[in-house]
Amino acid sequence: MVVNASGEPSEVRVDPSTTLAGWRHFVDTDPATFDLLDEHRWQSLTQLDRESYDESRIAYHSELQVIRTSTVKEIAHQGRLLTLLNQREHGARRGLIVSGEWTTGKTTALKQLGRLHELRVRQRFPGSDRIPVVYITAPPRGSPRKLAMEFARFLGLPFAHQRPNTTDITSAVCRVMIEARTDLVLVDEAGEELSDHLKYFTEHLPATFVYAGIDVEHSGLFTGIRGKQLAGRCVLIRTSPFPLTTEWRSLIATLEHTLRLHHHIMGTLVDLAKYLHQRTGGMIGSLSHLIRAAAITAILDGGPCPRRVDTFSCRYAASARVADCRS
Repeated sequence: MVVNASGEPSEVRVDPSTTLAGWRHFVDTDPATFDLLDEHRWQSLTQLDRESYDESRIAYHSELQVIRTSTVKEIAHQGRLLTLLNQREHGARRGLIVSGEWTTGKTTALKQLGRLHELRVRQRFPGSDRIPVVYITAPPRGSPRKLAMEFARFLGLPFAHQRPNTTDITSAVCRVMIEARTDLVLVDEAGEELSDHLKYFTEHLPATFVYAGIDVEHSGLFTGIRGKQLAGRCVLIRTSPFPLTTEWRSLIATLEHTLRLHHHIMGTLVDLAKYLHQRTGGMIGSLSHLIRAAAITAILDGGPCPRRVDTFSCRYAASARVADCRS
């Protein structure tokens, strides 16, 4: 969503990115932008115009701003390298496993990898009807049929009100993905015992598979004979909380520069780097949530953003990690 100082935030509801329409909307949508009014114009707004202006600012801050962390860069680099290596491979193709704790940026990095790949393919083949990327989340307590249905749902195949067997769904999915020239498959929340069926897809599709999940390399997905074969073909990248280093301060500075607040003094959040690290446990997802929530509250009550940081509890995972460190 893109908003500006004079426009209203869009109320259009979009499909989730686990559908083709939702994924294309995600790829097509540029990061949100917002231009602050100068002091004179801001102060001269009527009450009604001020409320509309603030609603637009809130909508802007509610949208996650993607930060090019070292993790995002590494996953993007490895993912592209694997797609290039696999493009003429006729045997077992290499894949990528992204594994780590909660809110360490796995899903963000995974989707950014897919977005960059699709934009490159569109640039190379303009106007084509290709579906270069398929993005799904693995179903909880997954079964081969549930997994196949997730692929079918993304592709828009008409199985929702039918009762086809797993073989029929799988065959249709593979046929469509081959015809659509799919060459990158992203499987998020991978953690159940689906290794047999995923291995079938990897052997029947000329695509690079990327799996992301919480400690996924130790999950049921990569156990057993098939699971170990699958894992043996993959490069592993672990995501983890950021230590209190120069990069942590740089991440805070980048997020701080996305704020659209009147009278905010740049650098005040960077000065709180140690405190923010204690509050979030070094987790980028929790840091983004905390700063954006503080910014929205500052807009609502007119106070400065740094003071609002104290008023929010971070996500459970980050809080639990901090508690573990203190105990």
